[in-house]
Amino acid sequence: MVPVVLATAFLASSAQPALAHGHQADRGFDEPYSGFAPPSTRLRTTTPKEAGLNTAEIDAMLAELAGYLLPQPSGRPLFSGAVVLASHDGKVAVHEAMGHAVKYADAEGTELPPHQQVPVAPDTIFDMASISKLFTSIVVMQQVERARIDLDATVASYLPAFAANGKEAVTVRQLLTHTSGLPSWMRLWRPYPDRESRIQAVLAVAPKAPPETLYEYSDLNLITLGVLVERVGGEPLDVLVREGITEPLRMVDTGYNPPASKLDRIAATEFQTDPARGMVRGSVHDENAWSLGGVAGHAGIFSTAHDMSVLAQAMLNGGTYDGRTILSRHTTEQMLTDYNAGFPGHAHGLGFELNQRFYMGALASPSTAGHTGFTGTSLVIDPLSRSFVILLSNRVHPRREWSNVNAARRAVVGRVAHALAVTPRQGGTAWFAGRQDGTTATLTLPVTLRADSTRLGFHLFVDSEETDLLTLEVSRDGEASWEPQPFVVSSRGRISPHDGTISGFTGRHWQQAAAEIEGPAGEVQIRWRYVTDALYQGRGVYVDGIRLGDADGLLLDGERSPERFVTDGWTEASR
Repeated sequence: MVPVVLATAFLASSAQPALAHGHQADRGFDEPYSGFAPPSTRLRTTTPKEAGLNTAEIDAMLAELAGYLLPQPSGRPLFSGAVVLASHDGKVAVHEAMGHAVKYADAEGTELPPHQQVPVAPDTIFDMASISKLFTSIVVMQQVERARIDLDATVASYLPAFAANGKEAVTVRQLLTHTSGLPSWMRLWRPYPDRESRIQAVLAVAPKAPPETLYEYSDLNLITLGVLVERVGGEPLDVLVREGITEPLRMVDTGYNPPASKLDRIAATEFQTDPARGMVRGSVHDENAWSLGGVAGHAGIFSTAHDMSVLAQAMLNGGTYDGRTILSRHTTEQMLTDYNAGFPGHAHGLGFELNQRFYMGALASPSTAGHTGFTGTSLVIDPLSRSFVILLSNRVHPRREWSNVNAARRAVVGRVAHALAVTPRQGGTAWFAGRQDGTTATLTLPVTLRADSTRLGFHLFVDSEETDLLTLEVSRDGEASWEPQPFVVSSRGRISPHDGTISGFTGRHWQQAAAEIEGPAGEVQIRWRYVTDALYQGRGVYVDGIRLGDADGLLLDGERSPERFVTDGWTEASR
């Protein structure tokens, strides 16, 4: 075990300048949720540079996204059109449209004549699909604030029919966190003849498991909540959403069943044959929501990137935007707090998904919230950096089987994450391990030790997937073999020992690390080795401020002797 007092005292002797304001964007909080932006924060359009983002990363993101409009290995594009919007600290740094809102004539992908195709514009209206669940969840929480709903009350206490088939113990909170035990889905447009019978079928459904024993993402949870909130709120769901969310936030293009006057701005979705609806445009894509009249708790919302940006900033502001409050700060924090600790990998707030790297990519953290939609939409809100990324696409046009857009979601979010530059801890550069999957990067320091005990100090920035490991190793036989070197990390007053490896989310800020290298004097190699698996990335791994010393004083200062290091796959990250 490394002598902590000795190691931290050694590190304290080195200069530790503050991080450059605005570039090391994360506030460095360790707790799952870390506070809000000032409630007065309003969105304004700027350039990436003015927003404190790396322009090259934003340009690369747009180029990468445009590349998905071209045929992929499947022979088809990933989507026909998309709008991307990214904001940092209340500054909208990018809001771009590309591709086509309407491109195909049928399910086979027959392209319409060019004059009949409709390009995507920044204000194109998209079917948000399951992002609609966030709107339902917010109006539920508004009713909680009015003391009309108790999160821990049983659903059956509001909807007696829900008690059927042994569901009398399921609570409202369990519906919001998808731990109710309900099955994920059931077909409603057939065989049930009307809306009333379809709702009754949902309420009477048999559970898949007892509550709190299974995480099962379920449309039925939110359909039920939509019915429940109508019952206690005394208004239809679309009215509750309009009066509680879209009107206060002036989201003028957001709602259910958009009017025919906006059809020319709406992106087409799928050519459906079962049910036989043809090319769906301006009507909700989800068949169950369609069979419920276009207004349902799980789907039905249409919106634009701009409107969704206002909602995202309202959440970052603690429930307020432009002087109008839709939720209290306490309620907003509840919605962004994980209630699913008992279901690893399925972190979930009240309606919001949390820490889902499959689409949140390099911005994923215990605080990161969002949701996806089946039509190809996604929203990622990162309170740590006070940023959000919105990607709206019509990936189901003309057929849902054509593509999965998770790669595009991660690529867009990843570029924005890396545009939030990590400022070197000391000097003008730091060692950066790169961002490639399935690779190994090494930083090696050959050194001649002059004592039996040598202190190693360095700074770490680690934000990786749990399975992407950074290992500190020592070789005493000319690199023929390596042994993990235990070290300790000091971070915001917390000291934690490591057996030689570190990974995962560690707070997105620089931490002090120290190791005591024991053994005879002589030549050794010290190596930092970062190994990534085949999928997913975080913000990355950086090493800086490397120093070696013993009882006789300083042996090496890496800032002054960068030529002593040998790298493989590592690059220098500059201020």
